[in-house]
Amino acid sequence: MIKRKVLVYYAWSRPGEIEAPLGVIENRFPTLFESRRLAYPRFEELSDPAGFDQSVAGFLDHIMKPNFAAFVEFAGAQTGEPVVQVERVVDDGRPTPLDSDVLENVDTVIVISFDSFRTNQIASDIELSAVRRFLAQPDHLLFICPHHDIGDVPELSHDERLQRQVAEFLHHGDRSLPPQQRFGGFARSLLAGLGIPVQNRFGLHPAVDADGSPAAIDAESALDRLSLLRGVDTFNLHPHLPHFERLGDALAKLDVLARQKIDLNAPPHPFAREHTAFDALLQSKPDTFPGSLLVSDATLWSSTAGGVDSLRQLWSNVVQRPARS
Repeated sequence: MIKRKVLVYYAWSRPGEIEAPLGVIENRFPTLFESRRLAYPRFEELSDPAGFDQSVAGFLDHIMKPNFAAFVEFAGAQTGEPVVQVERVVDDGRPTPLDSDVLENVDTVIVISFDSFRTNQIASDIELSAVRRFLAQPDHLLFICPHHDIGDVPELSHDERLQRQVAEFLHHGDRSLPPQQRFGGFARSLLAGLGIPVQNRFGLHPAVDADGSPAAIDAESALDRLSLLRGVDTFNLHPHLPHFERLGDALAKLDVLARQKIDLNAPPHPFAREHTAFDALLQSKPDTFPGSLLVSDATLWSSTAGGVDSLRQLWSNVVQRPARS
């Protein structure tokens, strides 16, 4: 078995997220207190302010990062190597760019681009060069994973914008989300800098089967050259998942490896008027890079939104894939 070395890179700026003005509901994470209030009695174990920071920092530490703990533990157990976890900017403002130092000695990288657009996380030329060198190795695998981009309607009048944002809010049904919440700026800049621009659009509610489990994905098995979707029937039921819209050269350089059905019983969404599914997983074509690049939602690595058995199979396929030369 190949002993894969995995890096999970959280592309947020902690001070940028933590210092978001709490008087503005748009474009920020909730605080831990807000999450507890909206989800009560869930998270009641985090209610003691003496033990748990009730700010945005507490949300990142006690709700957001633990979402990915199951994957980190699983990957470490499967590979026999501890997963490296890096935050782009830590509390004291020190940055750790996605450069050659960070990418050295790893062969599997998952970029969790849960960064607010407001914090302006942009891939530098040094980072782009380092990622290109990483992808120059046929055995290397890079997942770039933004989350949703909800309520982005600057071209509309105030009344039209409100109507559109209410429609999106009712469609996904998550009361913890503000009318506009834009994530994934680092992912977008990284993909654009690599010549394969992709936009993570909307927050679409995925379809469910009659028993409440996630509906099956529509996978392009013939394109799955790494067998990453072998035995993977579903993704998850996170209530607001993005459609990955390929732009420019990305149309010729990225394939759609899997689509996910939209819940057509949910309140109407403008995208769902013309589409019954969204592009949920993209993969670089064989001649785009020697290595492999995929684009997925950040919650594909989370254990808190259903479909965990199928996701664990995906995780296993990723960290136990055969060597390529």
